Amino acid sequence: MDFSFSQEQQTIREAINKICAQFDDQYWLEKDRNGGFPVELHQALAKDGWLGICIPEQYGGSGLGITEATIMMQAISESGAGMTGASSVHMNIFGLNPVVQFATEEQKMRMLPPLIEGRERACFAVTEPNTGLNTTQLKVKADRQGDHYVLSGTKVWISTAQVAEKMLILARTTPLEECKKHTDGLSLFYTDLDRNFVRVHEIEKMGRKAVDSNELFIDGLKVPVEDRIGEEGKGFHYIMHGMNAERILIAAEGIGLGRAALKRATEYAKERIVFDRPIGMNQGIQHPLAANWMELEAANLMVFNAATLFDKGESCGAQANAAKYLAGEAGFNACQQAVMTHGGFGYAKEYHVERYLREVLITRIAPVSPQLVLCFIAERVLGLPKSY
Repeated sequence: MDFSFSQEQQTIREAINKICAQFDDQYWLEKDRNGGFPVELHQALAKDGWLGICIPEQYGGSGLGITEATIMMQAISESGAGMTGASSVHMNIFGLNPVVQFATEEQKMRMLPPLIEGRERACFAVTEPNTGLNTTQLKVKADRQGDHYVLSGTKVWISTAQVAEKMLILARTTPLEECKKHTDGLSLFYTDLDRNFVRVHEIEKMGRKAVDSNELFIDGLKVPVEDRIGEEGKGFHYIMHGMNAERILIAAEGIGLGRAALKRATEYAKERIVFDRPIGMNQGIQHPLAANWMELEAANLMVFNAATLFDKGESCGAQANAAKYLAGEAGFNACQQAVMTHGGFGYAKEYHVERYLREVLITRIAPVSPQLVLCFIAERVLGLPKSY
């Protein structure tokens, strides 16, 4: 069993590090203070072709796997860009997987190249205010009227909708009570985010200010039939193909951010002198940081185990969920410990670790809660009865 990266994979990490080095801590501090989408990073990655890392070459992508994408996303986060930098390109990797897998050739040629080239940005419009993670209960309606659908309803926690030109949206085309299975009746569309019919309201939040989160109020949005991905009523099944990939990528980003925090804490512990000695000499400082390193490295093994299984086409639901859980906890612990290691200065923005702590909470909350991951493992791996 070989846990090392290939030369090509090492080269990917080095190339991403080189791009990220152009965006220093001051850049991300300003983004955290003032907001504004990190266009410069997005375009730098687009220029070198990284936005299509998992998209087949015939559509302008690199045709690589989730393993390579995981390396890339972890490097972005670990550079100090954190979840702000990672989230600015995250959608390109997992979000368009249903288009790659289930769209027609004409749709792929029309939809994918502009995204890869950075000429268009897309948001992932699935979550709704009253359904949470119970996706089969989605209420946004898509009524078929001849050669188009008319969409109406509300979506929430939709990232990048302030700047996106396109959206991948899941909507109900058949009332739930008329469906034989609760997973049927939802259809998937990749279409224009027409602001004449979609009101985008930004949600103020505790972190990641530069990458907006929003409520979408959709009223009479016309979507051409040719923008529907796959069969009508099968949209839920299509988006499931991207869920394990998303969990793996979020996990990698959490580990990257945890590593960035651990590096800062370690450097500070070496330099900070109290009682005529560096605080890093104290076991009360050393031991928690050592435990953080072990937790991050152990979680990282699960992340790349899941990514490897995904790329081989093997079942990886348990591993992807476990990776997301372990990385979320390890990343959070490392960021929290970094703040505590800095003491009062950890609360100061100029030391950056308080930003890391605010951002790393995303990896615990999204795209699935720690509690639901535990339920999944209990039921699907251990065979225990369903609890909800």
